[in-house]
Amino acid sequence: MKKAELRRKYKALRGALSEANIDDKSIAIANQLLTLSIWDYSFYHLFLTIETHQEVNTDFILNILSGKDKNIVISKSNFKTNTLSNYLLTDATTLKLSAYNIPEPVDGIDISNDKIDVVFVPLLAFDTKGHRVGYGKGFYDKFLASCNPGTIKIGLSFFEAEAEIEDVFENDVTLDYCVTPEKIYKF
Repeated sequence: MKKAELRRKYKALRGALSEANIDDKSIAIANQLLTLSIWDYSFYHLFLTIETHQEVNTDFILNILSGKDKNIVISKSNFKTNTLSNYLLTDATTLKLSAYNIPEPVDGIDISNDKIDVVFVPLLAFDTKGHRVGYGKGFYDKFLASCNPGTIKIGLSFFEAEAEIEDVFENDVTLDYCVTPEKIYKF
């Protein structure tokens, strides 16, 4: 399938999930993550859930990272340039919903992309080769391309892999893993 078709399909599938389904699946994803050998790093980039898009609830992962005393990095979106600015999440960080209902830091301590060790990547769909479909603005492809080559990229999905995304672009950055409630895909 092509990206536009996959976006429609997976938005509809997510739209059919109840709040309880989302929480159950999000907890299962967090538990799957605990089995990966990714916990010896320092800086972890985590997207904050856009509830209106019925995304994976990353609060459970946030709790794991906090419990392991990791540096948690969150983003602020610039829709003029389709880029992300990254900030350290601290007790003093004030979050505010953007015009797009994205929880974002108002300000904070800037973190350069080269410091980030692990990125948890939002997505709508992914395939068996590690390609992903996001919302189509390229925020994460630009961000991931600017991270170190060794940065671990982990997609989070309620659903299993598609066989193939037909219209992958040259600048699309592939994932290293994708974690679902049922399975961990390694690419």
